Amino acid sequence: MGLFSQFCVEAQAQTQAQTAGPKIRLAQAASPDELPPPRKRPPARLRVTPYYSPDGVYPRYNPGPDAVRVCNATYVQEFRPSGTVIVPRVSCYWRRG
Repeated sequence: MGLFSQFCVEAQAQTQAQTAGPKIRLAQAASPDELPPPRKRPPARLRVTPYYSPDGVYPRYNPGPDAVRVCNATYVQEFRPSGTVIVPRVSCYWRRG
């Protein structure tokens, strides 16, 4: 009888544990006045910074404290489909000052 009573008590405890588990909740629709305003995240922004300050000099290197930039300007012919044209060409280099 003692074994049978323990079995009944354990079975009863298990059924109570199973029924006491999750409770059912009903969702209620809220009125638009009660809803909080939706959060809007600003778009992600990437900051792009160059390694150097672009000043139009290429290639970029440090020629030294007393360097001088020497530029030669000439006119050259270019053969284009519309005809031959004369255009200016500039070539520059660094020399020690």
